[in-house]
Amino acid sequence: MNKLFGLLGKNISYSFSKGYFTEKFKELGISDTHTYVNFDLKEVSEIEKVLAEKPNTVGFNVTIPYKEAIIPYLSDIDKKAKEIGAVNVVKVTEDGLKGYNTDVDGFENSIKPHLKSSHKNALILGTGGASKAVKYALENMGMQCTYVSRTASEGKISYESLSKEVMEKNLVIVNCTPLGTHPNIELRPAIPYEFITDEHLVFDLIYNPSQTTFMKLAEENGAFALNGHEMLKLQAEKAWEIWND
Repeated sequence: MNKLFGLLGKNISYSFSKGYFTEKFKELGISDTHTYVNFDLKEVSEIEKVLAEKPNTVGFNVTIPYKEAIIPYLSDIDKKAKEIGAVNVVKVTEDGLKGYNTDVDGFENSIKPHLKSSHKNALILGTGGASKAVKYALENMGMQCTYVSRTASEGKISYESLSKEVMEKNLVIVNCTPLGTHPNIELRPAIPYEFITDEHLVFDLIYNPSQTTFMKLAEENGAFALNGHEMLKLQAEKAWEIWND
């Protein structure tokens, strides 16, 4: 039976995963028995119907906006994913769906080579599923993290409170919002870019375009900027390991 894999998300025609795995299956010489498709669903609950209709599904990736919403549909969850509170990889087992988080591995291994001893504090822009994996990874590397959201609440500060002092203290800034994703490439998080310096490391989880407006404005002030392409590749390889374990 043909083995089916997929990506669960909403409005995901731009997706990296489908192209990546389709190419991978070709390279491995298994494209006649392995297929990767997009499960582009309006509601996360529709995944149950999809899986019932496609019993050959082995596993799937999960992206915006379902990394947290998928959890109630799982029969088991990996310890790390449970601690993070977000899932981006699901394996279909005889006992039901098991959730994992490979975002944390992908992010940690892509940012680690660029960290300096001065990088002790980080701002995480956005509070969705991906931001939870980012926070987990940064704290795992000994960093103090602060969420930035449109409105301040417990454990989160607002964009309005990003003063020169706050920006100078937090030399790592990670964009976990979708602002700036193709085709709306002119959008960017509302941070005071004038306070970014050559001491800063900025990381944008977006990979299309390869240089977002967020990255461009930070680089103009001397910061080192990374996009999410390497992270995506690393988390995809980790997902492949899980599905084949």
